[in-house]
Amino acid sequence: MSIPDIMSLLPMEILAGGMLFTMLLIAVKRNHVLAFTCTLIVVAASLISVLSIKRNTPHAIGELVLIDHFGLFYQALILLATFAVVLFSYISLRNFFPERRKEEYYLLLMLATLGSAMMVVSTHFVSFFVSLEILSVSLYSLIGYYRERTIAIEAGLKYLILAAMSSAFLLFGMGLIYSVEGKLTFHALATITPTLSPASLMMMVAGIGMMMTGIGFKLAVVPFHMWTPDVYQGASSPITAFIATVSKGGMVAVLLRFFMMADLYRFEKIMLAFTLIAILSMLIGNLLALMQSNVKRILAYSSIAHFGYLLIAFVAGGEVGPQAATFYLTVYIITILGAFGLITIISQSDAEATSIEEYQGLFWRKPFLAAVFTVILLSLAGIPLTAGFMGKYFLLTAGVGKSKWLLAFTLVISSVIGLYYYLRLIVIMMKQDQDTISSAKVFKFSSVVGILALTVIGVLILWLGVNPGWLISMVNSLP
Repeated sequence: MSIPDIMSLLPMEILAGGMLFTMLLIAVKRNHVLAFTCTLIVVAASLISVLSIKRNTPHAIGELVLIDHFGLFYQALILLATFAVVLFSYISLRNFFPERRKEEYYLLLMLATLGSAMMVVSTHFVSFFVSLEILSVSLYSLIGYYRERTIAIEAGLKYLILAAMSSAFLLFGMGLIYSVEGKLTFHALATITPTLSPASLMMMVAGIGMMMTGIGFKLAVVPFHMWTPDVYQGASSPITAFIATVSKGGMVAVLLRFFMMADLYRFEKIMLAFTLIAILSMLIGNLLALMQSNVKRILAYSSIAHFGYLLIAFVAGGEVGPQAATFYLTVYIITILGAFGLITIISQSDAEATSIEEYQGLFWRKPFLAAVFTVILLSLAGIPLTAGFMGKYFLLTAGVGKSKWLLAFTLVISSVIGLYYYLRLIVIMMKQDQDTISSAKVFKFSSVVGILALTVIGVLILWLGVNPGWLISMVNSLP
């Protein structure tokens, strides 16, 4: 491997080296604060290295990896999300995990981040699958890390089954594609497909369809959403945020790269399947969220709907589609990090504050936290002057620009349905019940750093809602 190859992989190398250094540090002395600090430094250093190698792109390492502006943008997004998750994880571990062995949590978190960061620059089935398994195996343990909670162990086992099904479909699909073309690179499909016989072409479409099924499990879109709310509910709030942002963000990046490099938009049946998945995800996700009384389950079904929204831009394709999808995903990551971070901060008992009743009168007890949560919910609902509105606007523009009228109409209708459960939470926080207020638990500000992180997230949501130009320019510059 040459020096340029080594330099282009610097963010992943820092994560891997930092993980090994932290493991040795833990072996010498167990200290939660020390492990937390070391993890923050490693993630920050990896993020800085992403910015430092940007001028030397694009750079390909064989057929396995392509370091370009697209991959670096998603790596930066993943590392920023991980940085926030590490901050909220410290609060969660300190408050809800009484055991002494907290330090291994950060090793698993860095390992999962490494898998996701590697996945977004993969251009080969082998590098994609290996990085995906690194991410998945780490998440099994992270979801069930609070092993004294039965619900956490249950969530870990359910995610293990879902991930195993996803991997099986992915491998089967890759095998079918390889049996037809004899290559495992993404771009090989773009050149070899036109020469295939009808039988081989059918096998190729079947292979792509099975791969999309595996990716559908990872994105938790309908009809592959089974147990997703259970996983969201059982995992700790920071890990739920990690799944919703880092894990799914990496998968969206691979999906976009795979379809663009392989030019799979030619397959009408595949695109029709994605259209149906998008419609079902938007409608079923929002309708099921209406029936929930647990905040984490509401956000879980909401995430199903949001990735249905995102698929509109993906189906639209062209130049505008991937850009709209990237913009919307960035906005969603910022917003959902704030939602689960807030749940972490206001929780103080043995169980997290996930029931809707625990948010009643929050505005009168903790007005700042209630105000930030209101901004987050309004953004998720797509209300003007928030980042979520701008994200949905670009999705709608991408869909209408490609005459995807059914998808655009479904986006509008399902967004109206979603308004109910978002506004219901806001009304509950504003509800002034004297008996509830006088007997309510007094939530402690767990960490000044956590409050500052929520403040930054709230400001970003409003700033992107009023002035999204800088992010739009950045997204438009991606190839």
